[in-house]
Amino acid sequence: MPKRKEKVLVLATRNPGKVKELKALLADTGLEVKSLEDFPEAPEVEETGKTFFENAFQKAREIALATGHMAMADDSGLEVDALGGAPGVYSARFAGEGATDEENIRKLLQELEGVPEEKRTARFRCVIVVYHPSGHWFKAEGVWEGLITTEPRGEGGFGYDPIFLIPELGKTAAEIPLELKNKLSHRAKALAEMKYKLPSFLEAI
Repeated sequence: MPKRKEKVLVLATRNPGKVKELKALLADTGLEVKSLEDFPEAPEVEETGKTFFENAFQKAREIALATGHMAMADDSGLEVDALGGAPGVYSARFAGEGATDEENIRKLLQELEGVPEEKRTARFRCVIVVYHPSGHWFKAEGVWEGLITTEPRGEGGFGYDPIFLIPELGKTAAEIPLELKNKLSHRAKALAEMKYKLPSFLEAI
């Protein structure tokens, strides 16, 4: 295997919102960042894990082996304390398979109906796994604490951003600019840890 193959990093996602966010965050790594759109033959990886780590590891490993390039996968979601940590790994399909962001938000708000503000604590959690076709891998993790609003606010972001309130700003994740979100978010924190670990990982493979 050519030694410099690690110059390419494949993002194991076809989600355009996520690709845009991650490419911006990885712009200073010196890596050529690609997504699954560049590898139409890459398999769809079923998310069968019970944890964010299991799903991220599964995706990163399968995509690295399918493309022959280092792959990065993240699994992230919303953990709501009043719901015992749900929706968790089921965040993207909380209202059922193929559910839209709006349907997931509606279901979450219904489940929290009547729950007072102080008990609406929640966090976004992100686990990232970088997997090299040689079998080497590492993980990074980030958490973003907040509260769940009673109705959606803001036009930006994706997923549960419109109902995720950042208490210190008094705004939802959908009401703040992308540049600010890219400093505060769970994914940004996991990415910062990933970027910190990346140089020594590249040295070792």
